[in-house]
Amino acid sequence: MNLKMPDTTYIAGTCNIGEKEIRRRQSVAFIGLFFSIASLLVMISVSAPRSARIGIFIPLMITAVGYVQARSKFCLAYGLAGTFNFGKLGDLSRVSDPVSKAADRATALRIIGKSFVLAIIATAVVLVLPL
Repeated sequence: MNLKMPDTTYIAGTCNIGEKEIRRRQSVAFIGLFFSIASLLVMISVSAPRSARIGIFIPLMITAVGYVQARSKFCLAYGLAGTFNFGKLGDLSRVSDPVSKAADRATALRIIGKSFVLAIIATAVVLVLPL
């Protein structure tokens, strides 16, 4: 028997957003993906030089940040600010424990790092594509 518990509890360094906030991060990832694909299509259509392809890093980074946050159930901005949200969008609660704040900040920095690595890898793929 596999019962899924709703994610409605703040867990320091592990989970600081609920379903509505997770959906918001998924939307950010899809918007970033849309702009990444659109940028790539423009680069192909104008035969952009290899050096111009580096510009795709920004939309790829947006995609990666949204994806990693949604997958982690953790908002990096909330983690850095010492807040969390499991209610209405924008209805934030404060983290009062310094140890929990430190765990949240460490997780936020890991999310930034993972997102950066993913965006760098994807950008490198675009750079080596024979456009």
